[in-house]
Amino acid sequence: MSACVPARADSARTKHVHPPHSPPPGGPRRFRVAGADVSAAIAVFLIALPLSLGIALATGAPLQAGLVAAAVGGIVAGRIGGCPLQVSGPAAGLTVVTADLIQQYGWRTTCAITVLAGIAQLGLGCLRVARTALAVSPAIVHGMLAGIGVTIAVAQLHIVLGGTPQSSVPDNLVALPAQLANLHPADVAVSVLTLTLLLLWPRLPGRAGDILGKLPAALIAVGGATAVAALTGLRLPKVDLPSWSSHALASLPDGPVLGLVSAVLTTTLVCSVQSLLGAVAVDKLVAARPALTGRVKRSDLDRELLGQGAANIVSGSLGGLPIAGVAVRSSANVAAGAVSRNSTMLHGVLVVIAALLMVPALELIPLASLAALVMAVGLKMVSLNHIRTVTRHREVLVYAVTTCGVVFLGVLEGVALGIAVAVGVALHRLTRTRITHDDIEGVHHVHVRGQLTFLAVPRLSRVLHQVPHGADAVVELDGSFMDHAAYETLQDWQKTHTAQGGSVDITGRRPGTRISEPAEVDGCRCRPWTPWRNHQCERPSKAPASGTDRRSTAGEPTGESRGTTTGQNTSGTSRESGESGESGVPVPYGATGATGATDQPPGHELARGINAFHRNTTPLMRRELARLAREGQQPSQLFLTCADSRVVTSMITSSGPGDLFVVRNVGNFVPLPGEESGDDSVAAAIEYAVDVLKVRSITVCGHSGCGAMQALLGADPGGARTPLQRWLRHGLPSLERVPADAAEDGRERPRLAGRAPADAAERLCLANVVQQLEHLRAHESVARALGAGDLELQGMYFHVGEAQSYLLSEDPEGGVFELVRETNLTA
Repeated sequence: MSACVPARADSARTKHVHPPHSPPPGGPRRFRVAGADVSAAIAVFLIALPLSLGIALATGAPLQAGLVAAAVGGIVAGRIGGCPLQVSGPAAGLTVVTADLIQQYGWRTTCAITVLAGIAQLGLGCLRVARTALAVSPAIVHGMLAGIGVTIAVAQLHIVLGGTPQSSVPDNLVALPAQLANLHPADVAVSVLTLTLLLLWPRLPGRAGDILGKLPAALIAVGGATAVAALTGLRLPKVDLPSWSSHALASLPDGPVLGLVSAVLTTTLVCSVQSLLGAVAVDKLVAARPALTGRVKRSDLDRELLGQGAANIVSGSLGGLPIAGVAVRSSANVAAGAVSRNSTMLHGVLVVIAALLMVPALELIPLASLAALVMAVGLKMVSLNHIRTVTRHREVLVYAVTTCGVVFLGVLEGVALGIAVAVGVALHRLTRTRITHDDIEGVHHVHVRGQLTFLAVPRLSRVLHQVPHGADAVVELDGSFMDHAAYETLQDWQKTHTAQGGSVDITGRRPGTRISEPAEVDGCRCRPWTPWRNHQCERPSKAPASGTDRRSTAGEPTGESRGTTTGQNTSGTSRESGESGESGVPVPYGATGATGATDQPPGHELARGINAFHRNTTPLMRRELARLAREGQQPSQLFLTCADSRVVTSMITSSGPGDLFVVRNVGNFVPLPGEESGDDSVAAAIEYAVDVLKVRSITVCGHSGCGAMQALLGADPGGARTPLQRWLRHGLPSLERVPADAAEDGRERPRLAGRAPADAAERLCLANVVQQLEHLRAHESVARALGAGDLELQGMYFHVGEAQSYLLSEDPEGGVFELVRETNLTA
């Protein structure tokens, strides 16, 4: 039989079966919703239902439009959008814009404008310009929201009092006295009850408050007011939901073209900016959430624009309000533990069910209760935290102008005014430069604070010429920018002043602000902070004048005149210290020659470093160090770390003089009380820091590549007892904590979040940090401060090669070192 003939005629139709010892293949995958998403969807639904009706009431749109927008925002934006946990729907920030559109063009045209705005958002999403929207100053955004909040609150106040709001804030303020004189007690009573429940419900005390507080305050406030109004038989306007068969849909836009274009652009701008900023805020909330049951991806802002655009197209086509990301619902969704976009979509499905099946219950809600709820939301949009933030960053003028512009002119006009003022403030800061001149002990200090541009050149030239001829001068540049005109002015003055016998030292806080090269110190051109880069200053290579003449062109003695050579090349000629060999590699200062001698006097490296400190750092630090000298040291932390030269405590903690009380030793050990064997230095430092300096925290910091840990792993128990070996015995408890064979003993090892330890030395280093924290608790002063709640202990691991820091998070499994990420940088 031919080898090409198959053994079985029906082999082509042989069915593939699973191996005999493997489980049978599963059936088709079923759609599953996590329990956390279900509970989060219910919580968001209970918040969204009353707010959607209230926002529709505030805009003057049909109340059903709010439910349509909430459902579409949940389902469409939730499914397509790029921020999985952001909840979209009718937003309070769109209330003023929508109300103006309805009053000017009518409801059907407003729906068409919503559709066109959605198409514009789709275009922006396809162009991938979402990040550009974040360039708008936060002061403008916060001012816009505050102005919208004021407009909402003033308008809804009339409904709370039983009246009808006017079309603008000035008109509402003018009509307010007459409304107060003619208020309706039933509406006021229901509104007060709603506000009271809204304010007090989250503050219920005790265990009952913890349980009941999980119910949304908005739902309780509206539900309680509705129940009281129904039981007491109060006669007041209530929600009126007409039949869905008569629901108004979008029609072709009718109005002036320029007006419609402006309306579309305004709606697009407000919807997009609010949604994108909301997505960024949701990312921060998710990152700060203490425990995640599932991993949530970061927002894709361009996709979020596409989702918002699609949702606005569908909402406008179905007769719904404009849609944007809503902060209140999104934060509730994150806080409720949602892990995927399923929670957002399910909340939209629940809104659809409520809109179809709960119409009789919804029609019992008093309009005054909804107005009170929306008024409270509007007042919350005027955030004191935002005001403090913009004040701290000196942008309160931009915030105030934007707010007033939105309140009295409109959203688009207010935002345009805010942008104009923001640009003006930025230009003012760019041109506002403070230049001062002080004579301190015969040295003339010229301090330039701000950006040096051609506009500041006249003042700079005037102040520089106040420095007497032949005097010593220091020019301190405290800014990050200098244009060519300012550079030439400083350079020309420096040359002239130096030629007249004076000296000039130009220093700057930012790199790149030095006008000329610093004076060489024995050929060294060090900059601040070069020593911690393991810097070795090198003499510039000097080519000999001829094949035999090796004299220094700068008049320095050569290696022959110093009597020191570093070796010989292949041709037999000597190579002097500090000169290039045939390889062209300069020899560092302080290098040892063949005779073992050095070409520099003792302490040369130290003296050069001190000189660089005096020249570059002292002018910047003198005042701060003088204050510390007067006030004494008041550190907030005791930082106990290894003596390794690569661990620079002030650099990795961004600390300055007076912030850290640092104790360093080989292996960052904390000997147990009674085991110091005559060396009480660590215990004395701990007692002094806790009892005298009153530090608030103690940090034990290990690091990668620790020589002490490597020595512990390779220690010979029977070897000679040198001082180093006697000291390393304090690490034996750490070594016992991580057996060399890494056998499983049922106990979790200290570990890094996201990856396993690279080797045994790193595993031992992590265990050593945990072990030394236990030793710390055994010290009497530490135990006493911990018991009083005045002290906290922290573990830290610094990976030198990655320049990454990990903080220990204590847990029952033995501790996890988590990577420190950039969060809440403004705090």
